[in-house]
Amino acid sequence: MCSRSNASDPCPTIVGGLVFAFALGALALRLRLPPLVGYLCAGILVGPFTPGFQADTALAPELAELGVILLMFGVGQHFSIKDLMAVKAIAVPGALVQIAVATLLGMGLSHFLGWPLGEGVVFGLALSVASTVVLLRALEEYGWLDSEDGKVAVGWLVVEDLVMVLTLVLLPAFAGALGGGQAAPSLAQLGWTLALTVAKVAAFVALMLIVGRRFIPWMLELIVHTGSRELFRLGVLATALGVAYGATQLFQISFALGAFFAGMVMAESPFSHRAAEESLPLREAFAVLFFVSVGMLLDPEVLLKDTLVLLATVLIIVVGKSAAAYGIVRLFRRSHHTSLRIAASLSQIGEFSFILAGLGMSLGLLSARGQALILAGSIVSILFNPMMFALAERYSRRAEAAA
Repeated sequence: MCSRSNASDPCPTIVGGLVFAFALGALALRLRLPPLVGYLCAGILVGPFTPGFQADTALAPELAELGVILLMFGVGQHFSIKDLMAVKAIAVPGALVQIAVATLLGMGLSHFLGWPLGEGVVFGLALSVASTVVLLRALEEYGWLDSEDGKVAVGWLVVEDLVMVLTLVLLPAFAGALGGGQAAPSLAQLGWTLALTVAKVAAFVALMLIVGRRFIPWMLELIVHTGSRELFRLGVLATALGVAYGATQLFQISFALGAFFAGMVMAESPFSHRAAEESLPLREAFAVLFFVSVGMLLDPEVLLKDTLVLLATVLIIVVGKSAAAYGIVRLFRRSHHTSLRIAASLSQIGEFSFILAGLGMSLGLLSARGQALILAGSIVSILFNPMMFALAERYSRRAEAAA
């Protein structure tokens, strides 16, 4: 039950976040802006840096994590293993090269600012990985999720997530060598850490493909035969959340990646479409809370104190990353509008960037200024992202009309 006196009570955060998001989302729509602009502004209003009502800054990201899990679970249900393998030729090298380019650009900016090497590495890596929620919401909104371009973008996203999983595991091991507070490990220790991480990821994927591929569809079929819609909905949610949590606890895989593979496995069931429909309302509500939680992280003073550096950061995210992605896709002989769609999909950063920045802070590699620039750069890039998609969509329609 909601309590008026308990400071950790989730009700004010959920109620306040959704009410402000609804009001400002409706206002944004009235002004012909994407609703997510309103959701982000709602987060700024209920955040700790503005007066008035304040949501719980510790609880909001945890609630938003549920949105990430459910969203990736839903995407996995529309994305088969065959689809993933079909785009690996472009998604794997494309994601790796784009991460390298964005990281080098971030390191270049940090070098210009006089930051140490370790901070530059963390800063550049944080600018290199796109937000799962933003990308998937945009693909769904424009109807690209089930298209060939959408499948390439999702495959690219999966590779980025895998790289970030490895980064989060390896960064503490390299912290000493990069100037952090930890002692530098030996080459043997680094090799063992890398091998163990790869083995855990491989074990999780094998478990899902061999065991989960048979067990989850079988379980859904048994639940359907009971005739209970409530039990079916609960089974879908328990599968998404349980697999995501188990992947994190047992294999150190991210929540998002675990949920994605759970969804792909559930797609083997003939009831996958019904499962997607049952999880949709919660998925949408928690996705909104994700954008609110992102807005809560922004200190508006950063926009005034570090304007030029923030502008350079946003240019790396929106222009640098997009240009790299566009060039890579063109090298694979894809069309201009396909390249633009992929570039627009990746022109923002999000949840993995926040996690990486927090880890960098705890290891003594990233300063408070660097973290503030990452957070502000994320929000500004998310605000620009609908415009990037609109430009890509406009060019795509013109190209189709000309053809």
